[in-house]
Amino acid sequence: MDKFKQLESFVSIATRGSLTAAAQAEGVAPAIMGRRLDALEERLGVKLLQRTTRRITLTHEGSAFLEDCQRVLADVANAEASVSAGGVKASGHLRITAPAGFGRRHVAPLVPRFRSHHGDVTISLNLSDRVIDIGAEGFDCAVRVGDLPDSSLVSVRLADNRRLCVAAPRYLQQHGTPAHPSELSRFDCLVLSSDASQTRGWAFQVPAEPGRGGAGGALAPTAGTTVLHVRPGGPLDCSDGQVLHAWCLAGLGIAWRSSWEVEAEVAAGTLVPVLEQFAGPPNGIFAVFPQRKHLPLRVRLWIDFLKHHYAQPGFWTS
Repeated sequence: MDKFKQLESFVSIATRGSLTAAAQAEGVAPAIMGRRLDALEERLGVKLLQRTTRRITLTHEGSAFLEDCQRVLADVANAEASVSAGGVKASGHLRITAPAGFGRRHVAPLVPRFRSHHGDVTISLNLSDRVIDIGAEGFDCAVRVGDLPDSSLVSVRLADNRRLCVAAPRYLQQHGTPAHPSELSRFDCLVLSSDASQTRGWAFQVPAEPGRGGAGGALAPTAGTTVLHVRPGGPLDCSDGQVLHAWCLAGLGIAWRSSWEVEAEVAAGTLVPVLEQFAGPPNGIFAVFPQRKHLPLRVRLWIDFLKHHYAQPGFWTS
């Protein structure tokens, strides 16, 4: 008996809850579905389903095996679709996650566009600043900004990201412009509160002192420079980056923000970069996903879709 057919029948019985329903869906007799299930359990040497006259329930082993079988069947379907007549055709459910601020601005608007090209794909988007364990929580892909910690996840760089010091023109007209990162202590700096990130402070690239290397932590300085971390202060701080962004636009101080967040305002002139010559080395915007031998077609197409749009001239300033 075909092993693949046994797996298909097991999944159908388990998800439909009865031999009769699974048999009707395939157009065969319930006895045939029962024989396939018996053969599978005998081959594996384990009971997958507990059957009574009223219902079918999964055993502990059956629950774990069901998830693996569903993934295998989905991978086979995607592989067949990718080479079938009519070109690439993705299907199934895509679960993605991204940081809240970045996701609202640069992921969520692309989701409907992606689905307009792949109508057989359904999508769940989770926006959270919590670092989600995508393998444990069942996500297919995450978008992450900044330096990635070592992990078993696979990453694809989608675009570069820089951190910029910016201020509204009226703030600079009233208070002047710092000429060096060390001068930030004399200005109103809009910083994330202590319970948020940026625990090392704002990062700048400055000329290396004689006899010193470029030890700067996760950021890699260029030749002849070192990464300087500054922890500025000010009368206002907040745990929400969007609030800091709004305060900066309102002329309340200098903020250290990601280029993905402020490039549109810089292009429009509503925010002005300061200390540009000391800007730290760029980090990245990444797609990360669990290590798999065969990545589902819908995930591969989603990652390619993001890379294509993020590489478009003017995407970040529009």
